[in-house]
Amino acid sequence: MPGDVSMHAAHPFEKFEHQGRRVTVIGAGISGLVTAYELERLGYTVEVLECGARIGGRIRTHRFGPGPDTPSVELGAMRIPAHHHRTLEYVQRMQLGGELRAFSTLMSEENAYLRTPGGFLRIRNASAPLLENFRRELARHCPGSNSEPLFGERRYDDSVLVVGAWLTAIVDATAPPDLRTDLREDLRRQLLDLLAGVDLARYLRGPAGERVDLQGLFAAHPGLRAGCSLRLNSFLDDILAETAPGLLRLRGGMDRLPARLARQLRGPVLREHRVTGLEVHEDHVAVRVRAAGRTGVRRSDFAVCTVPFPVLRRMRLRGLDADKLAVLREVQYCPATKVAFLCRTPFWRESGIQGGASFAGGRIRQTYYPPVEGMPGRGAALLASYTIGEEARRLGRMPARRRHRLVLDELGAMHPELTSPGMVLDAVSMAWGSDRGSVGCTTRWGRNAAESESERLRAARPVGRLFFAGEHCSTAPAWIEGGIESALRAVEELVRFEPVRRRPAVPAPGRPRPAGAL
Repeated sequence: MPGDVSMHAAHPFEKFEHQGRRVTVIGAGISGLVTAYELERLGYTVEVLECGARIGGRIRTHRFGPGPDTPSVELGAMRIPAHHHRTLEYVQRMQLGGELRAFSTLMSEENAYLRTPGGFLRIRNASAPLLENFRRELARHCPGSNSEPLFGERRYDDSVLVVGAWLTAIVDATAPPDLRTDLREDLRRQLLDLLAGVDLARYLRGPAGERVDLQGLFAAHPGLRAGCSLRLNSFLDDILAETAPGLLRLRGGMDRLPARLARQLRGPVLREHRVTGLEVHEDHVAVRVRAAGRTGVRRSDFAVCTVPFPVLRRMRLRGLDADKLAVLREVQYCPATKVAFLCRTPFWRESGIQGGASFAGGRIRQTYYPPVEGMPGRGAALLASYTIGEEARRLGRMPARRRHRLVLDELGAMHPELTSPGMVLDAVSMAWGSDRGSVGCTTRWGRNAAESESERLRAARPVGRLFFAGEHCSTAPAWIEGGIESALRAVEELVRFEPVRRRPAVPAPGRPRPAGAL
């Protein structure tokens, strides 16, 4: 991709020219670690400052015990779309390619459950009830009757209603509550008319055409997206990504990727070093750091800040212009809360659920069934609840014990096995965005392409010798891919900041190969 630096061996002369240049990287998430890795390969001297006791940022694997074979669950990033080539190239470069496995996602497991107005149904049996519920919903909101759902003067055949019914179910399962009603309205008022003009037969699956190939449908008919509202169109990106068949994971935990990157670094990754201030000067950046009860100032030729903006704006900032300070306030983050249980046995397998996720509804929303890969007898991890938006915020503000009890009580209605004595051995949760120490991920829902790109450019724009990276500075917010993309762009901007001083006897090298090229 144009604008990316090479992830491959730097030209020897270029590496020589950058020796002695000091860079401080703020944040040891995936963006910070990739930034440090690439800068070191170009000859810079790099140190990474991390405010917490762990690295990885919003990649957070929890293991229920010591050792590599203990059950684990992802409390942060948990999947990699197959088209995220930067992420997959780093997986290969860190020699983790052999650990990639398929990720079974929402709606992919026929035996998982879906909450409907009539109760919990297996996904394999849900199509007819969903269709009937959707008919009734249209009849309530549109002129006509239950038997002839219409909008205005338009009547829809069953193929249109099947697509609408399943999209509505996915919106209910994935959208935050403040968007759900509006998205359902957009589906009724906009998308159904667009779908009525498409031959949908080729995108219906199953013996009775009761399931929908959404990825194939929207890929073949991009005009469907063009006719949708901004909020529906932007949320369709999430729907298509989260239900895609080509999702991947890392066996043994997603945190193996940042761990491998950190081990590749020559410079230090200093944990529990909290940056409290940044001052941008003409010839250096001063970084104020609090560690071990003492505050000091580090002076670097450059700094790269990869922390989310809610964290950055709590620092003492000097030398940043008005527009940069404004965008620090404007970028929006969506909270997310995950609650996981260590179960005595993978009881869900006895009912035919081998993976994927159920839509539990209520206050807990999605329930994922991670692969059982630990040693027999050590239990099995269950991602009992995954919520975003206001539901996540409400759960996240509860004391942990109350949060865990609420999830156990609600999920017990769908999985009564959980309530049997001794089934739940341990519980853990992570509330991203519910306290000062964590944030959720960036969202650009409801914005058109121009508005999203304008915000990205403003967020990523350097200020003198201070550069910025993180998923909030990328075209792929909320994904590992976005963090890596932004890191590579920040590295290139830093390298280009001032002319390279070359010895005249050495010819200039050619342009390095783009990072995304395989």
